[in-house]
Amino acid sequence: MSLPDDFFGRIIFILQNYGMSLLKGAGTTLLIAIIGTIIGCLIGFIVGVIQTIPVNKNDSILKKVILKIVKVILNIYVEVFRGTPMMVQAMFIFYGSAVLFNIHMDMWVAAYFIVSINTGAYMAETVRGGILSISEGQTEAAKAIGMNHFQTMLYIIIPQALRNIMPQIGNNLIINIKDTCVLSVIGVVELFFVTKTVSGAYYTVFEANTITMIMYLCMTIFFSRILRLVEKKLNGPKDYSLSTTDTLAYTSGMLKYPDSKEAE
Repeated sequence: MSLPDDFFGRIIFILQNYGMSLLKGAGTTLLIAIIGTIIGCLIGFIVGVIQTIPVNKNDSILKKVILKIVKVILNIYVEVFRGTPMMVQAMFIFYGSAVLFNIHMDMWVAAYFIVSINTGAYMAETVRGGILSISEGQTEAAKAIGMNHFQTMLYIIIPQALRNIMPQIGNNLIINIKDTCVLSVIGVVELFFVTKTVSGAYYTVFEANTITMIMYLCMTIFFSRILRLVEKKLNGPKDYSLSTTDTLAYTSGMLKYPDSKEAE
C-alpha cells in the first residue's frame, strides 16, 4: 500500500499501519509516569519529613550532627535533580553506572528509577512547603498530649498537608506523562520512541507527531479531570452542619432569652 499524498490520508495510513504500536507506546508512557509519580511521592514525603525535623537545644550533640549531615545530603540530592534536565540524568545514570561502577542497569529499571528520583526531588520541596503551611499550634498540641515527631507527622500534619499539595501531585503526574519522552535516549520504547520510528520509516514527521501530540493531549486532559475529582473529594462538602438529636449539644440557637418587656 502506497503512502497517500494528502495530509489526512497520511494520518489514516499511519493509524491503520502503526496504530497498535502507538497505543502500546502510550501504555508504556502511562505506566512509567504513574509508577514513577507514586514512588517519587513516597520519596518526596520521606525527604520532606526529614527536612522538617526540628532540632532542640536539649538534643544530644550526636543527634544534631547526624541530622545535619543527613539534611545536607538530602539538600544536595534535591538541588541536583531539580537543577538538571531529566534527559541528562537518564544518560548519566544509565550509561554512567556502567562506566563508573560496572552496573549494567536494565532499561526498564532505569526508566522507573530515573522518573522516581526526579519526581522525588520536586515533591520533597512541595511536601516541605505543605508541612510548613500547617499551623505550628497543631504540632505543639500534639506534643502536649505526648506525641513524638513521627506520630505528629503521620496522624496530624501529613493528612492536612496531603490535601494542600494534591494539586502539585497531579501537576507532577502530568509533567511525567510528557517528560517520559526523554527516556527514548536510553532506548525505552514509549510513545515518542515509536513516533520517531514511524516518522522515519515514511518521512511523515509532521503527520506522525500530530497524532502523538493529540494522544499526549488526551492523556493529560483525562488525568487532569480525574485529579480534579479527587481534589473535590478531599475538600469535602461546601458546608458542614452539626448532626445530633441532643438539643443540649447544639452550639447556638437553642436558648432564648426573654425580651426586656416580658421580663418586666
